[in-house]
Amino acid sequence: MTTSEQQKLDQTTPYADLTPDLILDAIDQTGFSTSGSLLALNSYENRVYQVGLLDGNFLVAKFYRPGRWSDVTIQEEHDFALELAEQEIPVVAPLADTTGHTLRHYQGYRFALYPRRGGRSPELDDPEHLRWLGRMLGRMHNVGSIHQFQHRPTLNIQTFGQDAVAFVLEQGFVPSELSHNYRQACEVLLEQVTTSFEIVGPYRTLRLHGDCHPGNILWTESGPHFVDLDDCINGPAIQDLWMLLSGTQDDMRRQLNILLEGYNTFFNFDPLELTLLESLRALRLLHYSAWLARRWHDPAFPQAFPWFNTPRYWEDQLNTLREQAERLQSPPLTLS
Repeated sequence: MTTSEQQKLDQTTPYADLTPDLILDAIDQTGFSTSGSLLALNSYENRVYQVGLLDGNFLVAKFYRPGRWSDVTIQEEHDFALELAEQEIPVVAPLADTTGHTLRHYQGYRFALYPRRGGRSPELDDPEHLRWLGRMLGRMHNVGSIHQFQHRPTLNIQTFGQDAVAFVLEQGFVPSELSHNYRQACEVLLEQVTTSFEIVGPYRTLRLHGDCHPGNILWTESGPHFVDLDDCINGPAIQDLWMLLSGTQDDMRRQLNILLEGYNTFFNFDPLELTLLESLRALRLLHYSAWLARRWHDPAFPQAFPWFNTPRYWEDQLNTLREQAERLQSPPLTLS
């Protein structure tokens, strides 16, 4: 799907007729018997619900945002999750029906069903948690290296940077008095990002979780498990590692070394990819603003993100981009 096609689709109001009755009917027709209990979970890109069953158990139902993904892109997400689960890598994979299909359809909606899993956020200041996460991510990337996604996105500067900037400017989200400075700051930042990618050159492209922040990792007594592969993409290994790092350069170096103690047990990390770390952070900053802008017509977004699309937000964002440009001028993180 082209950017223009996506933008056109995003002008419609999604989920307008996704009523509780429709949700329960959709699940009932899969063979499960719902009790009528329905709890909306904290998700905005998709609509995700905890659904009670007559036998006292629960399911999680994810209704995909209309127009964002095709059947084949969702199926690649599901197949990756099932492949990881088959290798006993702790991910929450979709449930299959009696014919083996995981992607379901009902009245124009695509949806999937998952087992309910609980847990808490990982303690990233605990070295054992970091080592454990490193081992699991090393195993995940070992599987992810077997082949690339054929239909899902590949992380690149055009899609996650240039297209993101163009959208918020062309659609008038940035206030006119800030638009020149915002455009200029983005151009400087993207030039630096381009330079860092050129320095690294061709890197090993893997199937990745893609959105591996602590909120997508649940910890139990049995260790971590990963949720929400909705943003799985092709890209460099560092994309799944950098969001687990925080603090000063020394803090991040210590955290990364511990992560890699576990990671390198199962998959070899290329230290040259550290040059991309701050560039990936920059692309995420740009992409996040565009994501909110592209979804602003969805009533759930103004309610959940009331601070977005205000002059104060764009002033703060401009300062953040300038600070990120300064970080890109500093030497990259090293392992020693």
